[in-house]
Amino acid sequence: MLDLKRLEILSDGAKYDVSCSSSGSKRKNVGGIGNACFSGICHSFTQDGRCVSLLKILMSNDCIYDCKYCVNRASNQTPRATAEPREICELVIEFYKRNYIEGLFLSSAVLKNPNYTMEKLFETVKLLRTEYHFNGYIHLKGIPFADKLLIERAGFFVDRMSFNIELPSEKSLSLLAPQKSKKGIIEPMKMLALDKYYDNPLKLNRRKDFLPAGQTTQMIVGASPESDAEILKLTEFMYRTYKLKRVYYSNYVPTNFNTSLLPYSQAPLIREHRLYQADWLLRFYGFSANEITDNSGNLSTEFDPKCAWALKNLGLFPVEINSAPFEMLIRVPGIGVKSAMRIVNARKHAKLDFEHLKRLRVVLKRAVHFITCSGKFIGTKNEYSIKSLLIGAELSQNEQLSMFNSSSASLSALTGEL
Repeated sequence: MLDLKRLEILSDGAKYDVSCSSSGSKRKNVGGIGNACFSGICHSFTQDGRCVSLLKILMSNDCIYDCKYCVNRASNQTPRATAEPREICELVIEFYKRNYIEGLFLSSAVLKNPNYTMEKLFETVKLLRTEYHFNGYIHLKGIPFADKLLIERAGFFVDRMSFNIELPSEKSLSLLAPQKSKKGIIEPMKMLALDKYYDNPLKLNRRKDFLPAGQTTQMIVGASPESDAEILKLTEFMYRTYKLKRVYYSNYVPTNFNTSLLPYSQAPLIREHRLYQADWLLRFYGFSANEITDNSGNLSTEFDPKCAWALKNLGLFPVEINSAPFEMLIRVPGIGVKSAMRIVNARKHAKLDFEHLKRLRVVLKRAVHFITCSGKFIGTKNEYSIKSLLIGAELSQNEQLSMFNSSSASLSALTGEL
């Protein structure tokens, strides 16, 4: 059985991977019940909005690579630990029986060599499925440069797999992680995206399907000098080419102060936040990466990317709510995909006014400056006034959500609508 000391080391070493949406809380237990500070169990969210708890752990933190940004790099003087496949399986089952977790996020440093590590990871997930009969959610972090057959075989035992691109450019990767290459990371992503795995003529049951929850990746933001435009162009390419479910952005956390190649402080968290907002626009709003960055190639820190785009393109506004196409409605600040669909359906039966839009959960604090209803305009056309009002609207939207508040601002914060 995995002892507590190794469990602490392996769970702590996994906390820097954000591609399973961990909560990131730092609140410690000071005499109450529960503890959100320790690593080990993180939270992820299903497509229908349910929150699930995952055991988040490394198989080993004893890495042969010396990536300068990584806490588990070979040159770092840190306690090392390795768990055997059966130890991880027993831990998962015991935690699941106690209702601590509903699934597993399993990763590993590269122990001995990529094939050895991938083989151990494969052995773990195969044991869980076939011997321990665990049918909960499993997200496996694949090992670049490992044999393709090992990666393919593992894909039939897990729900999701990820290969982290880590840094946005090959130049930065070769500088900060010289033992890795862009090709070694991209090749398995390309293989996992092949249609032969997804167009399954035999309609196998869910457990035997290949990666039913798809693949994801992660990029570190702030460790290297790439602009937001470069990050988003790479994101756009990977969504289009490799059928990714998500790209995660991890704000750089300084763990190595012995090199001049890395910054001594992390980037402002607002940058990571804006990248996630821009990512949402790429996936659901029909924007391209070129549209949503400023002339410097970065995202605005004052405004969310959709508002920033609208301010750059005031000549396209206001749009008429009762006649504008759906593709233009979703580009209006304060109108999300769901509210745009409600507008399109409702205007088939009656002319809409601003009171109707409130009931359709449009965020009028933002939208009024960019729309008309039957020719009526109630916003302001002064660019500086619009900017001031939009900043105020964003600040008010960041208030604590109430369980009993059904306002459009609260709902948009929950759904990601911008």
